Amino acid sequence: MAKQHETRIGTSAFTAAGWEGSFYPSGMKPAEFLNFYASRFNTVEVDSTYYRTPSASTVNGWAAKTPDHFIFSLKVPQQITHEKVLVDCEKEFETFVEVVSGLGKKLGPMLLQFPYFNRAKFKTGSEFTARLQPFLKRLPKGYKFALEIRNKNWLDAKFADLLREHGVALACIDQSWMPTIEEVTAKIDPITADFCYVRWLGDRKGIEVETKVWDKTIIDRRAALIKWVKFFHSINHKVDIYAYANNHYAGHGPATVALFKELWDKQR
Repeated sequence: MAKQHETRIGTSAFTAAGWEGSFYPSGMKPAEFLNFYASRFNTVEVDSTYYRTPSASTVNGWAAKTPDHFIFSLKVPQQITHEKVLVDCEKEFETFVEVVSGLGKKLGPMLLQFPYFNRAKFKTGSEFTARLQPFLKRLPKGYKFALEIRNKNWLDAKFADLLREHGVALACIDQSWMPTIEEVTAKIDPITADFCYVRWLGDRKGIEVETKVWDKTIIDRRAALIKWVKFFHSINHKVDIYAYANNHYAGHGPATVALFKELWDKQR
């Protein structure tokens, strides 16, 4: 029997409106949230780094509040991926990597999350990859990077091969206007690094019509998660897996993780 690699499942961010009382005990101080979170999960995708590079003291605080085995995955700041779109951002990127390196062994993948680009920004996927390629060549060694695109027509074997060439993981996402994981695997091999990075995102605009308080499941994702369980089983003898549930996927990130683990355990 093939050896299984490590599979880490957590949520996108460790705080949200509605989590106090539904996940965190009522009355718990926000300063205690991360310590409590780390007693339930072994990884988190930090969303706040998307908005700005954290301070060294913040990074040190994250490390101090979590056990030795805990892993932080961090979004690369939007200044790099959305505002400058990889142009003249070497200093900002270098500073980000330097600061978050303070996590030491707790630093997991860093996610380059790109938006949907219309034709006014890039006429073709080839134009985007022409800009991406030199950036990938300059990535510092000794770190894990994942990359997410939201232009489904750009997601092809050539793009996957570019990421594979540089050891960058293609972020496999479950998101409203992107192909399902079954559709992706039918078209390309989505494993482009020595780990797989998964994000359960859902339909942000659609779910926010119904709620903006993330205290309970409001969308049944069981059928979709069963497909993800099958995908994980197909790859976890080859690579480590990092997977994160956003509140917008079903309404309550912790509940999505709990459901996935229930389904995963049944199939083991």
